Amino acid sequence: VQLQASGGGLVQAGGSLKLSCTASRSTPFSAFAMGWYRQAPGKARELVAVMSRLGNTNYSDSVKGRFTVSRDNAKKAVYLQMRSLKPEDTAVYYCNAGTSYRSTGEYWGQGTEVTVSS
Repeated sequence: VQLQASGGGLVQAGGSLKLSCTASRSTPFSAFAMGWYRQAPGKARELVAVMSRLGNTNYSDSVKGRFTVSRDNAKKAVYLQMRSLKPEDTAVYYCNAGTSYRSTGEYWGQGTEVTVSS
C-alpha cells in the first residue's frame, strides 16, 4: 500500500484548502478506513478526520464544522476539504489507511504541509 498526499500550501486565516490522497493501484482501497492526521511543530500527531469503508465519519472537535472528509473509491482517493482555516491548523497533514475505523491504520502517506498565516 502506497499513499500519496498533496494539496498543502500557504493560506491566510479564513481561507480554504483541499487535500488529496491517492492510493497505489494494488491497494484494496474500498476495504480500508481512510483518515487524516496532522502534526504541528513540537506536538504529537493527532487525528483530524476518518471515514470508514461504509462512509461513517469521525472528526476531532477542533475541526468539526470546518473540515469535511470524503472518498472516491473508484479513484482510490480520499480528500480533506478545509474551510475557515485558523493559524492553529498549521501542521503537516498525513493520510492514513487501515482495516479498522476505530483505530489508527497501518499505512501512512508522506505528509503535506499546511501553513495558515494570521
